[in-house]
Amino acid sequence: MRSIHPLKAPMIQSFNCILPHEPPVALILGSLPSVASLTEQQYYAHPHNAFWRIIEALFADGQPLTYPQRIDVLKRQRIALWDVIAHAERHGSLDSAIQADTVIPNDIVGLLAAYPSITTIYLNGGAAATLFKRHIAKQLSATVQVIPLPSTSPANARIGFEVKLGRWGVIKDNV
Repeated sequence: MRSIHPLKAPMIQSFNCILPHEPPVALILGSLPSVASLTEQQYYAHPHNAFWRIIEALFADGQPLTYPQRIDVLKRQRIALWDVIAHAERHGSLDSAIQADTVIPNDIVGLLAAYPSITTIYLNGGAAATLFKRHIAKQLSATVQVIPLPSTSPANARIGFEVKLGRWGVIKDNV
């Protein structure tokens, strides 16, 4: 009799880091792109993810923007955008489905060495914070401030948009 093995999870590849033209002063880190983001080839593409609504509220007077305009807003604010994970195996979009033994982190330490102007890292959600602590934090200098923020994911429905916006407002205060 054959043994039945669960299907191997697909390897998910992160996007390239988005960097402003001027030296960045802040870095926002997510965990790993969702299925919607991978399909659209855009950070935070799920229509119910609050990330871009928050960025638009903080830096564009709440005006809805196109994806290129959203990226331009981050760049003008000197905010870089990336993920903690370079690649890992995962079924679906949930961070809880990331297979821990397959995680390869992005070279965030190298990014910080190349851009010492980055003084603050904002972590988008608990998974990003946990992954950052596990794979990156021990290699950082004490001069970089790390601020965990509530996840903008639609899976984080226990916190409403206004509360998320209030907590994420710390970015506007620091750039």
